[in-house]
Amino acid sequence: MTTLTGYAVAAVSSEAPMSRIAREMNHEFADAAWQESHAVTRVDQLREWMVSGAARNQMRDVELGLARATMAMRITPYILNLIDWSNFFQDPIRKQFIPLGSEILPSHPLLKLDSLRERETSPVEGLVHRYHDKALLLATDRCPVYCRFCTRSYSVGLDTQSVSKRRTSPFQSRWDAIMAYLRATPVIVDVVVSGGDCFRLKPSRLLAIGMDLLSVSSIRRIRFATKGLAVLPMKVTSDHEWTDALVNVSDAGRTRGVEVSFHTHFNHPVEITDYTMAAAELLFKRGIRMRNQSVLMAGVNDDPEVMKQLVKRLSDLHIQPYYVYTCDLVDGIEHMRCSVRLACQIEKAVRGITAGYNTPSFVVDSPGGGGKRDVHSFEHYDRQTGLAVYRAPSVRPDQLFTYPDPLQSLSQDAQAAWLDPQRAKRLLSDAVEAAGAKWMEV
Repeated sequence: MTTLTGYAVAAVSSEAPMSRIAREMNHEFADAAWQESHAVTRVDQLREWMVSGAARNQMRDVELGLARATMAMRITPYILNLIDWSNFFQDPIRKQFIPLGSEILPSHPLLKLDSLRERETSPVEGLVHRYHDKALLLATDRCPVYCRFCTRSYSVGLDTQSVSKRRTSPFQSRWDAIMAYLRATPVIVDVVVSGGDCFRLKPSRLLAIGMDLLSVSSIRRIRFATKGLAVLPMKVTSDHEWTDALVNVSDAGRTRGVEVSFHTHFNHPVEITDYTMAAAELLFKRGIRMRNQSVLMAGVNDDPEVMKQLVKRLSDLHIQPYYVYTCDLVDGIEHMRCSVRLACQIEKAVRGITAGYNTPSFVVDSPGGGGKRDVHSFEHYDRQTGLAVYRAPSVRPDQLFTYPDPLQSLSQDAQAAWLDPQRAKRLLSDAVEAAGAKWMEV
């Protein structure tokens, strides 16, 4: 296979079906429209990608996984091509997009569908205003692929067997209200355009959103957030109208003194290929500032060496490693979450391998709406019960926020305690009380 390099080549066998398909379709493979029109959305479509001897058992396992999943399946051929199908169960790319019933564990009792309470901090439909001077614009509820660990599983993508999605009204019908709120709230100087994924916005919509936001005199920073560069990089190089729209917004922002940036989402070095490098180089040459946000996941990037490689390779692409999140509380991914302790250890290992501005902050997006907290900034952390307690003095100064370690990282007694409602209530109150006492001492 000639279109993927480095880690991607090592990840697949030359005998694998997807390598053959990619070679045969090479002229189409590099086209974003072809990728999207050939996205896999059903289990039976995975058959030609699977190692034939194991396909039947694997497909049944996927069916059982999707029955529990909060996100529908949608995977581009590009991503399917990165999976090492001979190592199906352990492959770090497969783990992010294809759920297996055999690996799903009971979710932590503290799980809530909208764990970050985004809907509670939405003054108008489609806009989240949690931080004092920043707002999150949910411009679409669709993505080029669906990540199984998506924190916005309450609204993004198609309904699944376990979740009926909360639908928003058509974008144009709520845009006037969003713009009116932004103009009436000059304290907001930073807007993140997300969703869903802005890769699914038509060029005209992308351009209109960017230019309308630039017309608000109080806005000084605009960020377009997308996983697209990691899962559909050929959109940047083949959909010239879309890329031109992004560049036009960026250029217009620069002339007005407004920073426009592009936030990506890479989780593993395997995701960096020739396609990625070509897209990142094009954006860099056209003046787009890029940053990356990763999610820390067991079996994907919870190894210090993997995270170091990711940080280094992103830096070489002029993509600034920005955040590494611990997994949000999402149903069906308990086995993918990592403990606060492990996140702190990996952060220590990564810090110092490169310049500080290319060293990501490891954060917990605190359940309950406290926002992003440095993972090691807890007020209290009990490694036995796996409960960390954080403060968010600039967001909600009078509250404490808790983040639990995954159940499987705890002792059998601690797991049993969390599964007993009365004992779990005591664990929670004891942790909050301990954190509150330290808070009062300060």
